[in-house]
Amino acid sequence: MIPRKLIGAKFAVLAPAAALVLALGSCGPSTPPPSISCPAPLTVQDAGRITHFKDGPGRDPRDIAYEAALVNVGSSCRLSGGVLDVTVVMIVAVSAGPAVTPGQTRVPYFVRVLDSNGRVAQGQDFTADFKLSSSSPRGESREELALTLPVGEGKNLTGFRIAVGLKPTPEELNYNRRAAGRP
Repeated sequence: MIPRKLIGAKFAVLAPAAALVLALGSCGPSTPPPSISCPAPLTVQDAGRITHFKDGPGRDPRDIAYEAALVNVGSSCRLSGGVLDVTVVMIVAVSAGPAVTPGQTRVPYFVRVLDSNGRVAQGQDFTADFKLSSSSPRGESREELALTLPVGEGKNLTGFRIAVGLKPTPEELNYNRRAAGRP
């Protein structure tokens, strides 16, 4: 599959305090920009893989419709006009199982920005889309997202974390945990 860019997903969080700092900052002597470190994305435990079964009761290897995995995740940053523009790139790979249904296969995933207290400051769910069949059993997709984080005096950007993962159903999550030997 040809890599593609995700629909221009743009997150934006700009606190009023940061806007005030920017407005006041243009009135007086300039201060050096804050020390910026680009938050590296972390893959949430048990959300790095999905084994998706066909509808129905069977759950043996013949019932697997597809298996997907996050194979690479990274970020890059650029400081611009009081905000930190973060580009998150995720590579999602998928393999058809014996029970694949030809046509579009949608692999759900999520991106969450966590503040320094571990609370979700912003986030969204997406899908990586593939056309799988027995004649085209593998695919890889490059998912690219743009996030905007506020920068201002007193704003600790080192507290921000970016959590990513595939979005398994409760049944798929339990399967992942059993496969990893966890309850």
